[in-house]
Amino acid sequence: MHQLKIRNALICDGTGAPAYCGEVAIDDGRITAVGTRLDGGAVTVIDAKGLALAPGFIDSHTHFDAQITWDGLATPSLEHGITTVINGNCSLTMAPVRAEHRAFVGAVFRQIEEMPAAAFDAGMRWNWETFADYLTAFRSHIGINVATLAGHSMLRLWVMGDAARERCASVAEITAMQELLRECLDAGALGLSTSWVDIDHEHRPVPCRLASPEELSALCAVLGEYGAVMQVVPEFWDPDLLCTRIDILGDLSRRHNITVTFSPLFDSNATPDLVSRALARVRLQVANGARVVPQMQTRPIDVTFEFDVPTSVFSSRPTWWATILKPAAETLRDFQDPELRRQLVDEAYNGMQPIAMEVHFPDFIVSRCHLEHNKPLEGRRLRDIAEELGCDPVELMLDLAVEEDLLTRFSAISVGHNNLERIVGPITDPLVQIGSGDGGAHVTRFATYGDTGYFFSRFVRDAGALTLEQAVYKLTGQVADNWGLANDRGRIQPGLAADLVLFDPNTIDRGPEIAVADLPGEGYRFLRRAVGIEQVFVNGIATYSAQQGYTEARAGQLVSATRQKAA
Repeated sequence: MHQLKIRNALICDGTGAPAYCGEVAIDDGRITAVGTRLDGGAVTVIDAKGLALAPGFIDSHTHFDAQITWDGLATPSLEHGITTVINGNCSLTMAPVRAEHRAFVGAVFRQIEEMPAAAFDAGMRWNWETFADYLTAFRSHIGINVATLAGHSMLRLWVMGDAARERCASVAEITAMQELLRECLDAGALGLSTSWVDIDHEHRPVPCRLASPEELSALCAVLGEYGAVMQVVPEFWDPDLLCTRIDILGDLSRRHNITVTFSPLFDSNATPDLVSRALARVRLQVANGARVVPQMQTRPIDVTFEFDVPTSVFSSRPTWWATILKPAAETLRDFQDPELRRQLVDEAYNGMQPIAMEVHFPDFIVSRCHLEHNKPLEGRRLRDIAEELGCDPVELMLDLAVEEDLLTRFSAISVGHNNLERIVGPITDPLVQIGSGDGGAHVTRFATYGDTGYFFSRFVRDAGALTLEQAVYKLTGQVADNWGLANDRGRIQPGLAADLVLFDPNTIDRGPEIAVADLPGEGYRFLRRAVGIEQVFVNGIATYSAQQGYTEARAGQLVSATRQKAA
């Protein structure tokens, strides 16, 4: 007698093989039998007629590092069929962090990942320093599986202190970082993350960007000892730099026998040949024996901001950036200073376009006003309003912000990665992994969820570029293979963890963006609810259903790669 049996399901097993109608039996959190018809009964039987059954989706690029300590479900990931999230990307995680560096790390995380300060400070307890103690701090209350990378910037800060922000490491410091990375991997870290692009809250390079090539190679040598993965953020907006970085990653992969993955592979109208050039370079490296995996998101980018919280939209415009980094009262004063306004307006039109942004400031939409007499402006472009009023659109934006104490919300929809014809080929390429979803980050700027539903609706149903089985493989088996999780997750087969998702292939999609006030400190964030996800099982336990929402189950596990440490 099995504990649970799912019958009459269209089984997409995560290998890409043709789907078939069958049954899956689950006992003690494991898949115990799979077939067209299974013998024996079950305590609980679910009739899945009309639904597809897939392995739980794996989200390989998230930033739930802080959120997971107070929200063990990493909401709303489960609603989108995701049963495993990989945290610690982009060189950042919440450990290892010494007590004296907590303020700095918190400020960097809030800046780069755009978590509201009030929510971050209200939610974080910081009752750990080491990587092992960080995992212990949340492992008992998670309802979703969590894998975490060790952040390169955190390793440098732990070993070098404030000097990590100033210089290259010495030979002795590199050796100490190697040993610290081993401690993290022994504690359960999935691998190492680093970055070539990120800047901190003071507009300085994050610590890992000061690493010498010798330092990065030494850390990759440790990854080679463990068969672990490295994730990196390259200059994803510059074709020449990106191709150079791919060559460096290929060399590191071959030299240390590791998988390296970079994210994002991002399509832009500003550089329409970037993706094709990058993929050609990846193919060259793979042909020469490297394991280089590009990650590509499925959805276009939406941007939303208010001026009361710094936003990366302005990070490439120094006058704007310096102004919005100040306390709100000073920002309001600066927005009203005639000379500074002149500089802001000039920089809005003539400054460097923000990374991945393909919309100009006059085309931003006024998406929310706080004052009743401004409500008629909601949903309208600044350019159109300004034309009616006979004023400059950027001046109008500043005037609204001042009038409403910086709380006016401005938005731009589908401002990058939005050319479906151009990205359909790369996103279906066998070398490209679905990733870069950024769950847990930018929570008040745009909804970073819904890649899975968007993937099925746009690329399977609408474009017919992938079969259902191929799409499931890209979200499950392929990710598990790339990250060393294939011995336990990513496929429906006996002996593997029973992470499963039941969904309707005819309706699965991402829902509309909504604002939800569920952050600590009564803060809000933008979420996208899922469409067509019917039920989600984490390690064999029903954790979410479309009908009843979340259950009380907390069956999530800390996940690490199954690997053999080199002798």
